[in-house]
Amino acid sequence: MQTDIPIVKDLVLVGGGHAHALVARMWAMDPLPGVRLTLINPAPAAPYTGMLPGLIAGHYARDEIMIDLVRLARFAQARLILDRVTGIDPANRTLHFQHRPPLTYDLCSIDIGITSDLPSLPGFSQHAHAAKPMGAFADGWESFVARALPAPQVVVIGAGVGGVELALACKHRLPQANVTLLEQGPTALPALGARARHAMLAHVDRAGISLRTGAAPAAFHAGSVTLQSGAVLPADFTLAVAGSRPQPWLAESGLALHDGFLSVSNTLQTSDPDIFAAGDCVHLGFAPRPKAGVYAVRAAPFLLHNLRARLLGGAMRAFKPQRDYLKLISTGHKSAVADKWGLPLDGAWLWAWKDRIDRAFMAKFAAYPAMPRALPTPAVPGLYEAMGDKPMCGGCGAKLGSSDLATALSALPAPQRPEVASGPGDDAAILNTASGVQVITTDHLRSLTHDPRIMARIAAIHALGDIWAMGAAPQVALAQITLPRMSGAKAAEMLAEIMAEAAAVFRGAGADVVGGHTAIGSELSIGFTVTGLGAQAIRKSGARPGDRLILTKAIGTGTIMAAEMAMARVPGLILGEAVAHALTLMCQPSGPAASHLTPHAHAMTDVTGFGLAGHLLEILDASGTAATLHSDAIPLLPGALALAAAGQASSLAPANRAQAIGRITGPDVPLKALLFDPQTAGGLLAAVPADHAAALIRAIPGSAIIGEITAGPPRIHLR
Repeated sequence: MQTDIPIVKDLVLVGGGHAHALVARMWAMDPLPGVRLTLINPAPAAPYTGMLPGLIAGHYARDEIMIDLVRLARFAQARLILDRVTGIDPANRTLHFQHRPPLTYDLCSIDIGITSDLPSLPGFSQHAHAAKPMGAFADGWESFVARALPAPQVVVIGAGVGGVELALACKHRLPQANVTLLEQGPTALPALGARARHAMLAHVDRAGISLRTGAAPAAFHAGSVTLQSGAVLPADFTLAVAGSRPQPWLAESGLALHDGFLSVSNTLQTSDPDIFAAGDCVHLGFAPRPKAGVYAVRAAPFLLHNLRARLLGGAMRAFKPQRDYLKLISTGHKSAVADKWGLPLDGAWLWAWKDRIDRAFMAKFAAYPAMPRALPTPAVPGLYEAMGDKPMCGGCGAKLGSSDLATALSALPAPQRPEVASGPGDDAAILNTASGVQVITTDHLRSLTHDPRIMARIAAIHALGDIWAMGAAPQVALAQITLPRMSGAKAAEMLAEIMAEAAAVFRGAGADVVGGHTAIGSELSIGFTVTGLGAQAIRKSGARPGDRLILTKAIGTGTIMAAEMAMARVPGLILGEAVAHALTLMCQPSGPAASHLTPHAHAMTDVTGFGLAGHLLEILDASGTAATLHSDAIPLLPGALALAAAGQASSLAPANRAQAIGRITGPDVPLKALLFDPQTAGGLLAAVPADHAAALIRAIPGSAIIGEITAGPPRIHLR
């Protein structure tokens, strides 16, 4: 991204459907200067519809069919917002969300798919699954398979192409299952040609699937489905694939609709020329077509061209969807039936053909073209070593290493004012007052996400960590914010977002934001200076042999966010989901945990840039003790261990490791690498009396007893 070019326009893509995924990828290859791209989706990954039956049948692993929107957004240098849009206000160019305040746009595109749920029928939301949106269904199916029932009862509602495909996939995955396929109409597969329909129904019959036509559900219960006829079917897993229903919020959009779907012109514009749409959520009024992913894929280049044309005032291109397309319908096992051109084909080679097509599509989102780093030539000695072999991390991963920091601060004069009671290595400055102590700290973070609202929340929680670690109650905060270059209106909007989110965090902690300072720079950086009051400060120097070590948050944020910056890909892992877990954890304040620990902790600190090992060694050095850590007790963020095993690490991790050389015993395993992982908005690490430890972790969600303080020189023994 060219950070010296101001942001003047916001292009927002609502939904991570196939068309938007392709638009974001193409945008990354040729971004429009001055335009900020934003991608919004409730989940960090979106399933590719063509491979879903293969996943249900067990032919694909979950990560093989998911488009990782976090990796894609990083490649496109896009702001990714993980939330659900619940409304749009075209007059004010504003989007509304389920969990966050509204967001403005200059140009918007909608690709939010459809749903196949049956909300009007009693018990559906509690006892059944909708095939669309597909992510939740796929997760629910895997959980059901894991139950390993001896003779499960599966009911699939809707005998169109999708319903028959999924019924066959369910039966292939669970041969012992009794699968019932319900069709409200008189005929299954009404959209297929006669020969393809005959072939598919033959597969249904050979699989032993019970097909009921003229049968519609009336209600859903735990373990059964009641039909409109009054019949009751046993059902351990119920799936609805019955038609398509538009997302409800479109009805309140004020945009032109057709049966609830967005009507678009051949330029893919809605009735508002600044709102485009594509995928299953649209009605192609100029050339009506059935709902199918192939049209979304074919529309993507036209959508990208027309979005750019609208931003630049150029000529648009007309989208002309093909009249028909080749349908390759999977049959559960690795075989398929073709429906187009009168092909009388049915066999394994059609599956292989379909598999090649599907994998070729997903390959677009597997390995992205490398963006070369600009390395100067000629270069003075030491320049390449200083640059390192990877981009500098954000958050606490961008801190100076502890050894270099200590060297830089070693010449500072000792405090002269009598009220200053800070000790070497304390988390915050301590001032004695008439009623106790006041603690003062400051912390600043280089942005680790393009979402300024999330970054503001993380930075505020991170800055409060030192106050909570010293057992103080937060008092006031001053902000120091560097904004990237953008127009005055955009800068004011971003600053308002940051301050509103930060103020909510500080207000929730009992503190007031009383001012601050702003500047314009090359990238977003957010920091806060915070004060707190307490009867006395908890220091790092009070740990005693026999104390238990409590950690209140899982570790791994540095590794995960470094992998996100590198767009890393590890088989079996969806990186975006790991990133979403990490961001969620970083957004959780440690105030409640501190309130439980403060009355009991002999020593306490927050785990941040120097990692779990570095901050524990600070306690051990200050207390003159050693510690034993139990590797199986240390809480880890999902995906962190797999990424560490694959060699992913923060740019600060080598300095953290170097500082602990010779001071940690134990096997050199991936977990050990995570001990040096810098944490952003990390948890509290407290040494507490053994007889209080169990009660404390019961009171603090997500916490764990990870080891104990022992006698001996300051060393960590990993077991």
